[in-house]
Amino acid sequence: MQLFVGLGNPGAKYQGNRHNIGFMVLDEMARRHGFAPWRRRFQGETSEGNLGGERVILLRPLTFMNDSGISVQAAASFFKIAVGDIAVFHDELELPFSKVRVKVGGGIAGHNGLRSMSAHVGNEYRRVRLGIGHPGAKELVHNHVLSDFAKAERPQLEALVDAVTDNVALLADGRDSTFQNKVHLTMQAKGFTSKDDTGT
Repeated sequence: MQLFVGLGNPGAKYQGNRHNIGFMVLDEMARRHGFAPWRRRFQGETSEGNLGGERVILLRPLTFMNDSGISVQAAASFFKIAVGDIAVFHDELELPFSKVRVKVGGGIAGHNGLRSMSAHVGNEYRRVRLGIGHPGAKELVHNHVLSDFAKAERPQLEALVDAVTDNVALLADGRDSTFQNKVHLTMQAKGFTSKDDTGT
């Protein structure tokens, strides 16, 4: 059994924020792959289903971003899921918009959701880093992550969410590099390329 976590902030006010791309991906994943209806528990919402033959619990913490780890720890403890079987989908400032990278462990780069998760469950979980781009200056970051995706960005955002959702069974199967490459190729085929399309 695996736990897939989407990071974001609860409430309509934050729904379209860049910081909420993790929620967006999990919502589409549950819908597209026929997961069970969402249930309120573990200070969050869960949905259960199968991806590529693997049992997967989806979790959207409703604690607000800075306390996400509380919800993740509660769910992981209940289901007896090891930190290595947790994958978190989150916004990533250090990647160009719609770029995706998967890594295990590493730094948190100032991301408060990851900081909370690492404090509560340890650091060696998989991070599915969903690029939202950097606004260019540190003082602009807060407003950037808590602002909605622009109308002009919506087609690229929807293509990214679709590409991640279509290929997510590869993640459940532990084929992280293949997942990453498939998403990259799908985005390229749809005409969405970023400044860094080296595949590294």
